Amino acid sequence: MKLAVIEFPGSNCDRDMLNAAMNTGITAVYVDYRETSLYAYDGVLIPGGFSFGDYLRCGAMARVAPVVSEVKRFAAEGKPVLGVCNGFQILTEIGLLPGALLHNESHQFICKDEQLTIRNHTKFTQLYDDNEQVIFPIAHGQGSYYCSDNTLSELQQNQQIVLTYTDNPNGSVDDIAGIISREGNVLGMMPHPERAMETLLGSDDGKRLFQSILESWGR
Repeated sequence: MKLAVIEFPGSNCDRDMLNAAMNTGITAVYVDYRETSLYAYDGVLIPGGFSFGDYLRCGAMARVAPVVSEVKRFAAEGKPVLGVCNGFQILTEIGLLPGALLHNESHQFICKDEQLTIRNHTKFTQLYDDNEQVIFPIAHGQGSYYCSDNTLSELQQNQQIVLTYTDNPNGSVDDIAGIISREGNVLGMMPHPERAMETLLGSDDGKRLFQSILESWGR
């Protein structure tokens, strides 16, 4: 299995994402935001950071990058697309996931380990126990997930809420930390599973997410 790690100007979690994938047995390659073809890859990873310096708003300028049309094609074809932190913000900006990410309720940048509840009914999370408690780091200033009441109802009815905070750090609607597309192949989350790969560094709970990707799409 070969995944593209998309690099935008300002991406700073690209190495973490690539290492997490490769340490799970996945081949991963950096791909520049100006690329116009992803036909050599089986899936897409969009890392965290500050794409284009977060000008206008997080992910807004990345929305018009050349590679985005290929990311949309991947999603339409049912291939895996994972966006973490700024990657999640980009996925909402380009319309692959509903809702938006607003400034944290505290209006402060938050960086700490966070306890979350994870659901296992998706291809990204099938190796977890359902409603398992996991520890992933967070690091964001605009991570408060917002959506309309109608959208929230749809997310709940369609089981699209994959991750929720135990102690909501940013004011997200319904404690939402991560959601998936209705088709089940596009996942966005604010917490960083790629930074939870080593018990020595606080948690290895992120390993099974990348292993799930490999099991679901790579065999």
